[in-house]
Amino acid sequence: MLIIISPAKKLNFTTNSQYEIYTENRFLKEAETIICTLRKYSPVELSQLMDLSEPLANLNYERFQNWSLPFTLQNSRQSIYAFNGDAFSGLNAQSFDDDDMIFAQEHLRILSAMYGVIRPLDLIKAYRIDMRTKFTMKKHKSLYDFWKKKISLAVHCDLDSQKDDYLINLASEEYFKTLDLSRIHAKIITPVFKDNSNGQYKIISSFAKQARGSMAKFIIKNQLKNPEELKLFDSQGYFFSERQSNGNMLIFLRG
Repeated sequence: MLIIISPAKKLNFTTNSQYEIYTENRFLKEAETIICTLRKYSPVELSQLMDLSEPLANLNYERFQNWSLPFTLQNSRQSIYAFNGDAFSGLNAQSFDDDDMIFAQEHLRILSAMYGVIRPLDLIKAYRIDMRTKFTMKKHKSLYDFWKKKISLAVHCDLDSQKDDYLINLASEEYFKTLDLSRIHAKIITPVFKDNSNGQYKIISSFAKQARGSMAKFIIKNQLKNPEELKLFDSQGYFFSERQSNGNMLIFLRG
């Protein structure tokens, strides 16, 4: 199984990484193209482009200006430790042992507006940019247009190299939309997490993000190969609902 998840806006580049092993992202040239475009924007323009506060716009202006290759453990960080949002709280990579990390490196992919497809041990530098950020690069009218073919082929090649045909979609809609499904010959399974709110089951964003990370952790820790085993997931009080599930959409309820 290949797992895809979304990145996080919240980052952690301060605490020490547990691993000295790292890999190089496959799309650094593409990332450099994006950086070169963003460097042309002033802090005020970045604030308007990305809907950022003045301090965040200034921070990201400095990040873009100072971005350079090569990446090392001194100036960047492995992605699995760098992202620090709700999904990565659920993933809890700090709990991974060597076998977990080896499995994650092969089976987990983070989709990114800056770095395309990221493996857990790929080094990245701090950034703030979403797929929905609207700016043009040469002949590309959007980041979706820039990345769609590249990300889709990378996911296809990763599935092919594993000789696997199951893609576990734990990404948000924003990032899942980067995939051209006609290029991916796999059975896509999407777990969905709902919480009881006033007697009705609803997707609550922050809870769902954390649950998607916990599901990724469940797959990695147990080195799952059969998608039927996903139904055994019961972390954080969630349980699989056969009645509400439909085809390749697996519904998990809580409360």
